[in-house]
Amino acid sequence: MLSTWISRVAVALCALLAVAAAMTVRVPPYDQQCFFEDLVHGQIVSVSFQVGDGGNLDIDFWVSDPDHAIMHIVNRESTGTYTFTVAKDGRYSYCFSNQMSSHHEKVVQFSVTGADVPPVDPKAIVDPVMDVVNELSRDIHAIKEEQQYLVVRERQHRSTAEDINTRVMWWSLFQTAMLVAVCLFQVYYLKHFFEVKRVV
Repeated sequence: MLSTWISRVAVALCALLAVAAAMTVRVPPYDQQCFFEDLVHGQIVSVSFQVGDGGNLDIDFWVSDPDHAIMHIVNRESTGTYTFTVAKDGRYSYCFSNQMSSHHEKVVQFSVTGADVPPVDPKAIVDPVMDVVNELSRDIHAIKEEQQYLVVRERQHRSTAEDINTRVMWWSLFQTAMLVAVCLFQVYYLKHFFEVKRVV
């Protein structure tokens, strides 16, 4: 009895610590990157993505089933999440396309959850502790995704602030140079104005 309880607590702690790690991929202009998952009927899978760098921070994204039919597609989005229940066994693919960009490489951070979780048997007896563990695991994953989103946004805002600071510095240097040039011109002009000219 005690060993069963200890093993359940150990499984619960492992489930809490097993949050999906985000992956990062670079998508060059006029290119696409596709990834595959072998899924089983009944699994609930979620794909989340966000564009961290490049161009207008947008990307095309779609999910297709084993028959290559498009299940979900979005165009020119910077962030998104798509959750689906697997209808049939097979290899599902999700792709990020940068076909619309001619100059900018896009950096996309994404995570897939639920692909490694076996489908739930509705006839099985559900342990209340495992229900709580599963709910906590989903909540931790949601917090982790939100934190990753905030890290990417903070990086983008810091980059924008640094660009603005650089532009302000160059504008200040330009204004200082213009001020010095105008002062020198005025000194020269006034000095020339007060010069005595002699006619011989």
